[in-house]
Amino acid sequence: MKNILSTVALCLILASCYQPERECEKYKTGTFQFNYEIDGTEKVGKFTRTEDYSVDYYENKIDSATVRWFNDCEFVLQDIHSKTAIHYKIISTTDSSYTFQYKSAVKDPNKKLVVKTGTAIKTN
Repeated sequence: MKNILSTVALCLILASCYQPERECEKYKTGTFQFNYEIDGTEKVGKFTRTEDYSVDYYENKIDSATVRWFNDCEFVLQDIHSKTAIHYKIISTTDSSYTFQYKSAVKDPNKKLVVKTGTAIKTN
């Protein structure tokens, strides 16, 4: 019994040390594509991000936002027209993509905070 508990404790310690790969700096700028869903239909959008701006292309629309980086892996996009702000956090990277979490950057005490996950693929 003591050996089993020691083995389980060791496995938990080793598992808690795992960190997904995050080379965020190579995804700060570039052109990306991503999949999203509207009313059950999957669609593809793309965006181009510089150090200061992001331009999104989706459903024959173009939308622009300012980019404010907190560190290499976290930033806020603030829509230029509506001033809506979304907080993004890169949680893992591969050689050609990154997975991120995003949520409203402004907390509303009357609404439940919803955190969603997505993946962006770098195309250049």
